[in-house]
Amino acid sequence: MLQEVLQSRNAVIYLRVSSEEQVENFSLSTQEEICRREATRRGFEIVEVFREEGRSAKTITGRPTLIKLLEFCRKNRRTVDAVFVYRVDRLSRQTADYLAIRKKLAEYGVTLASATEPTGNSPTDKLIETMLAGFAQMDNDVRSERSKNGLRARFLSGLSIGKVPIGYLIKDGYAIKDEASFDKMKKAWNLMATGTKSLSEMAKIMNKWGLRKFVFGKEYELRAQTVDRLFRHKFYAGILTSSRYSEEVKGQHIPMVTEEQFYRVQAVIDGRNRCGMTIGKRLKDNPDFPLRRSIKCGKCGGNLSGGWSKGRSKKYAYYICKGRCGAPSIAVKVLDDSLIEFLHSITPPKEKLELFLMLLRKGFNQNFASLMAKREKAESEVMLQKKLRQTLVEKNLMGTYTDDVYKEQSKIYEDRITAAELVLGKTIYDKYNIGDVEKFMKEKFSDLGKTYVESEPGERRVLLGSICPAGLAWRYSGLSNQQFSPQYQAILSVRDTDLALSTASGS
Repeated sequence: MLQEVLQSRNAVIYLRVSSEEQVENFSLSTQEEICRREATRRGFEIVEVFREEGRSAKTITGRPTLIKLLEFCRKNRRTVDAVFVYRVDRLSRQTADYLAIRKKLAEYGVTLASATEPTGNSPTDKLIETMLAGFAQMDNDVRSERSKNGLRARFLSGLSIGKVPIGYLIKDGYAIKDEASFDKMKKAWNLMATGTKSLSEMAKIMNKWGLRKFVFGKEYELRAQTVDRLFRHKFYAGILTSSRYSEEVKGQHIPMVTEEQFYRVQAVIDGRNRCGMTIGKRLKDNPDFPLRRSIKCGKCGGNLSGGWSKGRSKKYAYYICKGRCGAPSIAVKVLDDSLIEFLHSITPPKEKLELFLMLLRKGFNQNFASLMAKREKAESEVMLQKKLRQTLVEKNLMGTYTDDVYKEQSKIYEDRITAAELVLGKTIYDKYNIGDVEKFMKEKFSDLGKTYVESEPGERRVLLGSICPAGLAWRYSGLSNQQFSPQYQAILSVRDTDLALSTASGS
């Protein structure tokens, strides 16, 4: 037996516990006590204890203490004669790895001994050891298979199987709103959808709002690349995706944005056209030529670009037609001044703007009552469905409903809750103040020329696009407008009779 084979009485102990086993109270202290007791019974003295905590036995790599153990045995091969483990699977849960470790220890003249299982150097002992190692691997493989199947089932049911993006957090297995960041992230989506900000600008703004990413518990500021990944994440639109599975499924969480808004932001990031203006990353602002690609050539319809002309003593900035149609170049100051003068000329008269705002307020107030009624109904529906879901959980725990029935019914309740929450999201009027809208329009539309001068380059493009979606053209005698947007045309064409008719219909 082991005592007859060994000439010396020195041994070491190797202890390992994974994170899962820590939860089950499978502690290192318990293992050590049992190993010491068995070593004493066999007549060995423990000279060293190697403790490996929170490490999986699926592979040898990533287990620094095991490497130290093997190195210790190599250096002390003349004084160490045995390694005690609580169980064979403490050393490895892969049969090939276990046999490789055992062979390496044998080369050092060190015997492997399990404190709770039959181990030794006889052919029978070796066969039993190999079988035990095989059972450990089979148990590990079965657990892994169950885990994979469980993850896939969870994913297909609409539940997140990984980290959730900024604005959400996981609680009791469900993705819910993070009250600290949800509204800020939603605000970022709304701002990005306007097409006035680049990814770098959005990163600075979101950092200023206090939005951060966390990696292994450490906090990092957002960069443009991170912001790009966030705005590409379909999770915000209520859709689950995974690199493991090819399917896209509807999530059980509350979407932050609609699919329409999601794809609008994709268009902004990709630099596609919207409202007749080129936006996003493909259009870089040039302070020397602020109207580059925003004004068309009145002769051929091509976009104007910018260039410099060298004079006797200095350079002069000009806009030129990219279509090379032979149209003359335009001095930057001439075009800028003409645009500001044009915006002054189309600024709505004060009385028309006031009249339009009165109609806007009246329409807002007329719809407020009905929308608030919808909100109250949606709140009641959410409370009812959550109560029914809680009852379902209790009956499942009592065994009244099987797991299959529970999953099916739970999905129905989650869909109803999601639908009601979406209604609530569309009728939250405490976040929208009609007074702020009136103030904004009075400030921005009272003098469009001044608004243009005081705006950022991206905001200027949106201003021009919202007024003239088809764009402006330079006719080489001045700017010409092809067509106003319906919204701006409504401001210019509002009449006193419109207010009178609206009042009569609402009474």
